[in-house]
Amino acid sequence: MASLKLAVLCFLVALSTLPALALAECDCATDGAAGRDKARALRLKIVAIFCILAGSAIGAAIPSLGGRFPALRPDTDVFLSVKAFAGGVILATGLVHILPAGFEALGSPCLVGGPWKRFPFAGMVAMVSAIGTLVVDTVATGYFHRTDAKRKATTVVDEPTPPTVDLEASDDHSHNHAHGMSVVSAPPAAGDDDLVRHRVISQVLEMGVVVHSLIIGMSLGASDFPSTVRPLVAALTFHQLFEGIGLGGCIVQAKFPVKSMVTMALFFSLTTPVGIAVGIAISSVYDENSPTALVVQGLLESAAAGILIYMALVDILAEDFMKAKVQSRGRLQLAMNVSLLLGAALMSMLAVWA
Repeated sequence: MASLKLAVLCFLVALSTLPALALAECDCATDGAAGRDKARALRLKIVAIFCILAGSAIGAAIPSLGGRFPALRPDTDVFLSVKAFAGGVILATGLVHILPAGFEALGSPCLVGGPWKRFPFAGMVAMVSAIGTLVVDTVATGYFHRTDAKRKATTVVDEPTPPTVDLEASDDHSHNHAHGMSVVSAPPAAGDDDLVRHRVISQVLEMGVVVHSLIIGMSLGASDFPSTVRPLVAALTFHQLFEGIGLGGCIVQAKFPVKSMVTMALFFSLTTPVGIAVGIAISSVYDENSPTALVVQGLLESAAAGILIYMALVDILAEDFMKAKVQSRGRLQLAMNVSLLLGAALMSMLAVWA
């Protein structure tokens, strides 16, 4: 009987040590001093702020140079190829950079409690995020279409009638009245439909890109290891450059007022540097392997991945590749496919460092 009690006691002790063993295997402790150099890492992070800011601003500005360089105007073959490149970049960002990071965070051995190991939450959150983006995309587009149609109808109805009427031209008057009624009930022009669509696309895309940019900026800023920060400076600079090209192309097609275009570009360009600054400020208390940090990062990364994957496939690539102008020209199709593969390949290669 005593031996049985001893065996049970040993079994319970072994069970109680499993969480500690799991923590030891995943090396959740962050107080190791090997390779840590806070002063040197801070200098690298300051360099990263300016490099990433410049790369983001240049990328977002390139598509807006159509006024000076006619080849970059939204209706040209070069712009379509650049946009296909940007679509490949955004697709690779979602599938190669962000979604695996979400799976890694929510599947970390450091999450010893909760439901995170029993269900692929990263994939589910990405799916729900993509569906939510579809809902926002369609509802917002429909709302803007209805608002625009009502505004046009009100404008036509409120136009003052002429003070004199030529009675001898009653037939012409009847014709003009009928023509006016057809204008009131006419739907928005095809160009207006495209404009509304591009404006919704650019705003939703910026939301997904900004979430990811803020997270990677905070992760970089919170690290005190120069060996970690150094390769990220160049990798994230190119990362933001390519993402800026994709977002800038959508903003240009949306034909926002200049003030709005500059505001959106600045907001994107400043997000990662601001994230780095926040990471520097909280580096002394931030623990990237804590359960709370892992869950929040995993959920946000997964949601951003769903947004970017949807936007890349549906709103950027499918919309352009299905155009009659592209379908009827084999050389343009080839150029766009090569650009797409090149953008996806280059962004995928950056995953080695970032």
